[in-house]
Amino acid sequence: MLTKRIIPCLDIKNGRTVKGVNFLDLRYAGDPVELAQFYAENSADELVFLDISATEEKRKTLADLVLRVAEKVNIPFTVGGGISSVEDVDVLLQFGADKVSINSSAVKRPELINELSAKFGSQCVVVAIDAKQVDGEWKVHLVGGKVATDLNLFDWAKEVEKRGAGEILFTSMNNDGTKNGFANEALAKLSTDLNIPIIASGGAGTMQHFADTFKEGKADAALAASVFHFKEIAIPELKEFLNEKEILVRR
Repeated sequence: MLTKRIIPCLDIKNGRTVKGVNFLDLRYAGDPVELAQFYAENSADELVFLDISATEEKRKTLADLVLRVAEKVNIPFTVGGGISSVEDVDVLLQFGADKVSINSSAVKRPELINELSAKFGSQCVVVAIDAKQVDGEWKVHLVGGKVATDLNLFDWAKEVEKRGAGEILFTSMNNDGTKNGFANEALAKLSTDLNIPIIASGGAGTMQHFADTFKEGKADAALAASVFHFKEIAIPELKEFLNEKEILVRR
């Protein structure tokens, strides 16, 4: 059985780590490089950096940040935001990123998934899907959750897998920042429908929420931000808790 992964997420805006609720009301959460180093030294399995303003402001991801992080951490990390071409990914991987995350650009031009998978391998390609439950149906949203689409979450996830994505990072906009738990019903359906790993995102508030998303949501990894950034949950203690619940995690 594969071990479950714990992944701190650092949302980056103008070079600073920020965190909000339901994708709104952002507040400063610390220097991204310092946070990355702290997590690498305190049992995080991976890191995710998402430049949440890159797509909206039509900027490229900050290759300089990737370089600085790569110099400080020894665990895998994923970078996303503003990535729209093979050339963008080539630069980020050369600078030290292990994977890239694409979201809006994949919806606008799904062939990008095929191109990145063919060039770099599916293990490098994470497709992030931000979705919101509207009138009982999960709809995909773009540009940091600001633009609604007609795409159904589960249909899009299946297409993403067929095109060569290695993982899906699913964020429930309804749960994001609420600390009321992950969207486990949707996660379980994704995990059942697909053969690639699903990363749960949005809603972590307690250690039990992580246990629930691994057991009920069948998630392969759980991603969180504020509970880690603001020292509400320590990752070593979380892993001990999960171990006691007989959930296999890396120590």
